Amino acid sequence: MEETIFTKAIGNTPKIKVLEFLIEGRELDYSISDIAEGSGIGRTTLFRIWNDIISLGIVKHTRDIGNAKLYKLNMENKFVKKMVELFDTLVIEPLKKKEVVKNL
Repeated sequence: MEETIFTKAIGNTPKIKVLEFLIEGRELDYSISDIAEGSGIGRTTLFRIWNDIISLGIVKHTRDIGNAKLYKLNMENKFVKKMVELFDTLVIEPLKKKEVVKNL
């Protein structure tokens, strides 16, 4: 998986990859399998770091579909809010500027 400006700026660890994936899809909820696949990490790696992600309040459980538990980025968490701001500053704002220049 290609390194993004976000991971170049703050690191390219599995936790950062998970955080980046969840920030990009912040309005949606995901199963653990979806999170692992979308983050580009293995399920075993995700299970190794999952307790930290839960205990830090980075994600919250939203609902169950059958046996699958779905999780969503916890936008009420102060750390998450700051990381979303950083992501938007590094990734979203430059894209918007490029879009404005194209339209001129």
